[in-house]
Amino acid sequence: MHFGSGKNMKLPYYLGCLLREAIPGGWLRWRLGRVLARAQRRKDWDYIQQRVDYYCRLNEPVALPEDAPRLGEHTRKGIGSVYYFDTQEFIRWFDPMLRWRLFPGDVTFVPEVPGIVKSRPIGGDNARSVLLNLDKVRHFTFLKDRIPFREKLDRAIFRGDVNRTRKMHRIRFMERYFGSAVCDCGIISAPQGECPPEWTRPKISLWDHLKYKFIMTIEGNDVASNLKWVMSSNSLAVMPRPKYETWFMEGRLEPGVHYVEIRDDFEDLPEKLAYYAAHPEEAERIAAQAHEYIAQFRNKRRERIISLLVLEKYFRMTGQRTERHE
Repeated sequence: MHFGSGKNMKLPYYLGCLLREAIPGGWLRWRLGRVLARAQRRKDWDYIQQRVDYYCRLNEPVALPEDAPRLGEHTRKGIGSVYYFDTQEFIRWFDPMLRWRLFPGDVTFVPEVPGIVKSRPIGGDNARSVLLNLDKVRHFTFLKDRIPFREKLDRAIFRGDVNRTRKMHRIRFMERYFGSAVCDCGIISAPQGECPPEWTRPKISLWDHLKYKFIMTIEGNDVASNLKWVMSSNSLAVMPRPKYETWFMEGRLEPGVHYVEIRDDFEDLPEKLAYYAAHPEEAERIAAQAHEYIAQFRNKRRERIISLLVLEKYFRMTGQRTERHE
């Protein structure tokens, strides 16, 4: 559900979380075996299994340390309400004596022990980073864009925050394109002294972004949080090849198929925008294929099954469960 800004509304999210908390955990644990057994009879089982194996790449047994917390000890302390509720939604289906590790926040490293994360590096051996859909009220926003690509402005737009520790690449982008005819650039928040004051712009709604043919989706601390709603629009996501991924499987996005790829130094941005503005049929093909990619995340029942199976595999590969339908 969206408000005037286009973002997901927090109140319905929290109300839904509280209603789920009222369901006895024992009843969920009693249902788990049946739910997983029925899942294997679904026509899309192969697709589900492929998603599960993408998120949880543990293929050999690995033990958790003995001091790893138990599910029953899970609290909001130190992780915040959103990460608590997004994990609690699914761990309540499992034995509270099972052990796990949760790494909340914007995770850009691979932990030393297998753990549940919202984000992970795309490259290298990331098997110990097991993805769940966390902080989804912020990240998983989809829009209904009623403006055809050809009726939008022939410019890109960028709004975001910056800092000189983990978002220096955004500062480089602003230095290159602020005030240019190529991109309407603006910073909505930054630590004092981190950027020139003239860069500052007020926040605008997601709907206001849709007036532009191109929307910059530049990674922040980890992924670009606007990528999902941009790909659900008729505008094109423009970005360097992503370095981090979440439940959205950014590592599977293909340049020229789902988004417009630009160099890490942003220098070819004018060339790429000019090309797609002059070839609207190619731009519309990319937007349509982005919509097809988005569609796989809209089946809430299937998303729940995949989440449960990811956790089931995590507990199985850490030696705590034996059979999937146990």
